[in-house]
Amino acid sequence: MKICLATYEGVPLAKGGPYVKIMEMKNHLEKLGNEVELFNMWLSIDKLNHFDIVHLVGSNLSIYGLARSLKFRNMKYIVEPVFFSRHSASFFRTVSVIEKFGKKFIPGLWLDYSFMRDICNWTELILPNTAAERDLISGGFNIPKTKFEIVPNGVSEKFLNADPNLFIHKYGIKDFILNVGHIGPKRKNILSLIKALEKINHSSVIIGKILNTEESEEIKRLIRKNKQIILIDELPNNSPMLASAYAACDTFVLPSQFETPGIAALEAALAGAKIVITPFGGTKDYFKDMVEYVNPYSIDSIKKGIEKSLNRSKDDKLKNFIKENFLWQKIVEKTLSIYEKFKNTHN
Repeated sequence: MKICLATYEGVPLAKGGPYVKIMEMKNHLEKLGNEVELFNMWLSIDKLNHFDIVHLVGSNLSIYGLARSLKFRNMKYIVEPVFFSRHSASFFRTVSVIEKFGKKFIPGLWLDYSFMRDICNWTELILPNTAAERDLISGGFNIPKTKFEIVPNGVSEKFLNADPNLFIHKYGIKDFILNVGHIGPKRKNILSLIKALEKINHSSVIIGKILNTEESEEIKRLIRKNKQIILIDELPNNSPMLASAYAACDTFVLPSQFETPGIAALEAALAGAKIVITPFGGTKDYFKDMVEYVNPYSIDSIKKGIEKSLNRSKDDKLKNFIKENFLWQKIVEKTLSIYEKFKNTHN
């Protein structure tokens, strides 16, 4: 099968979860004998006619132009929205009504959620990562649930047998609190995490690049102030040192406003770490009752969740659950079966 994976230009620059996902999907799909290309915006869009499947990852303004071009040329595509919000479905229904009314008086009026709504309405199949994401999009934009197939995010098996000694020998610490990811974006909630760590007498490691956001200066100030925090610049996803950090830590913390579900948390769990995470965005689909859930809007809740995790013994229950259900090979095999069904239905 010939497959095109497409996303917006910021993904390969950010090197975050969507980037990891696309690279892992490409690798595993090719291992299964498929021909996979990453969309090149400078090539003629007519080339997309030669693919059996065009899979868009993302549903925001940055990918809207591509989706619209496909729609105008009657080229069918699949979309993985990578979307969640703390707003309710009824909120989005109300926003849509306001937008439609406003356009009568202000031609060209667009709201952020309009782009995602249109992309999902134009496609024949939507692949959310969680049931919560499906329910929000379906209920918020009146899209029938028959148009959805839930395909979870996955995790690389390379984290399964990660060696903690590489990190321990280089940095001289183990059993620490760990966070990995972008530092500065409000959704990631790192400022609240650092404020919670101020109240905990325990070594911590934060791995990631500090981005230029409104919170950046305060984050840097508080990290400099806290002598128990080690800040390490971002590590590539295939770095043995990253895998070793997951294996060497006691507890991995991801107190974001929401996650779907946070690939870094899956990686850490597979490496054997205990997990403290937000309950919002569908994380319970992946971590069930085997982690500590914290309110991302409460520093005290984050603090108590970390302390509770530190006081709990490690076991392999979550690690084995992730191994059985969310390795990329299993996720890609499910995705490929959906591709086959989609191809047979729409040819």
